[in-house]
Amino acid sequence: MILVTGATGVVGRHLVELLLAEGVSVRAVTRDPAATLPDGVDAVVGDPSRPATLAAAMQGVHAVFVHPRAMGQGRDPGLIRESTGELLRLARDNGVTKAVAMSALNVDHPLDQQPSRLRGEYNKEVEAATVESGLQWTAVRPGYFATNTITSWAAQIRHGDVVRSAYGQSAWAPLHERDIAAVAAHALLHDDLAGHKPVLTGPEVLTQADMIDAIGKAIGRPLHYEEVPHEAARAAMARGGLPEPIIDGFLKMQAISYLQPGLVSKETENILGRPGLTFAQWAVEHAGAFTP
Repeated sequence: MILVTGATGVVGRHLVELLLAEGVSVRAVTRDPAATLPDGVDAVVGDPSRPATLAAAMQGVHAVFVHPRAMGQGRDPGLIRESTGELLRLARDNGVTKAVAMSALNVDHPLDQQPSRLRGEYNKEVEAATVESGLQWTAVRPGYFATNTITSWAAQIRHGDVVRSAYGQSAWAPLHERDIAAVAAHALLHDDLAGHKPVLTGPEVLTQADMIDAIGKAIGRPLHYEEVPHEAARAAMARGGLPEPIIDGFLKMQAISYLQPGLVSKETENILGRPGLTFAQWAVEHAGAFTP
């Protein structure tokens, strides 16, 4: 039995489906009693940030997937680390032997280059608590999520054919969330990633203009990219309701990514034994998010 926290999230849903496809028993943790989960899942209501609520759920479990968002957003980072450690001690005391943590490529970067941290997701603390847990551990470190483009550009694309953003030559290797889940599933089911922190990226380097072109092809409508100054992009993101620290962190990451070498990691391909899923494929699968 594998216990999955964050089971209803972007990665967690794929992870649950992949584990079920392997014939593995899955216990999915959710705070919402009305959450919809696939048939065959043992759904349990609990709050990972309050580990005592999951004491009974640990019975019969041999491996745990820990997602930072499940540990609570916006809380004190020290408390996040403490509650993650408590959750994993509870797991160990109930016979769990393995933990796989969702982390991030940039956990060792300066804090102002970690937008996810600025919105209250403490990947670094969750990873550290997992490493210190005494369990066999793996920390999965994904880079730029392809799904971030929905947050960044979907509103503009739904209302027109021009996408405006700063730093036109910023380059990313966008990563399909299903590949993140596939690596996590591999780590939960096998032992070759024990003690490792694999860095995951998509298979190709793309500029913002490249990604916008791929989205246009997916929705059957030509799109055009227009670079705007830093301050104009910042103001537009602020009007969209994003907090200033997150805006500044994201724009700083864009600024330093200018065709940076070494953006593509081969670890996704090496672990899965196949090429990573492309952004073009992701765009086709998510075309509805960009369609009026």
